[in-house]
Amino acid sequence: MTRSTERRTAAGILIVATVAANAAFVGLGSTFEYPDVLQKPTPEILQLFLSAQASTMAWFAILALGAAMLAPASVLLARQFKGATARWPARLGVAAAIVQVIGLSRWFLIIPGLAARATDGTATASQRAAASSSFETAHRVLGSIVGETLGYTLTAAWTVAVLIAVGPALARLWFKALGFAGATLIFLGVLVPLGLPGADTANFIGYIVWSVWVLMLAVKLLLPEGPQRAATGTLAPSST
Repeated sequence: MTRSTERRTAAGILIVATVAANAAFVGLGSTFEYPDVLQKPTPEILQLFLSAQASTMAWFAILALGAAMLAPASVLLARQFKGATARWPARLGVAAAIVQVIGLSRWFLIIPGLAARATDGTATASQRAAASSSFETAHRVLGSIVGETLGYTLTAAWTVAVLIAVGPALARLWFKALGFAGATLIFLGVLVPLGLPGADTANFIGYIVWSVWVLMLAVKLLLPEGPQRAATGTLAPSST
């Protein structure tokens, strides 16, 4: 695969991943009241899940797929860089993809069975309570700790690593500002479990800003390269 092909492939993956993730987020908001539903009591979450189980599972699968695509995109993108900074976008991108997929996949691999047992009228009270307790554990460990806290942290770190790696060739002031703003707001999501007012809203806005930044990064990758690479060995300058 040539360098220009790698650039185009990375750009295509980033575009598809961003569109898929945002479409899934909108779909989950309409069918599952996501992400606000995550703050509701366990019985309400399970009832909402069961009321639209098929569509909710499908949207979470699409969301997980969008998250997974960050891994190959990051590896291809990192191959455009040289030096010590080239390694971090790949490492952090793959790590961010893995933890998010782990967190999201619970909704179509684990939660369906737990939700069915927790609401099964033929089961004993202790069996239903055990299923609810297992759901809360999965929700806390796979969701809050792995998928969200680690996911937010690694996504923000990946964004910063990319901005450092591209150097002045692509990182114009507005591009830097957009990327750092998105990363900062996303990282504030780690404070949501602590009950910090406005943290969830900041995180939501952060992902919107970040999505725009990722699409702009993809556009820059699709633009023709200059005749020479930047002196730093990073991506070649573009006209934007």
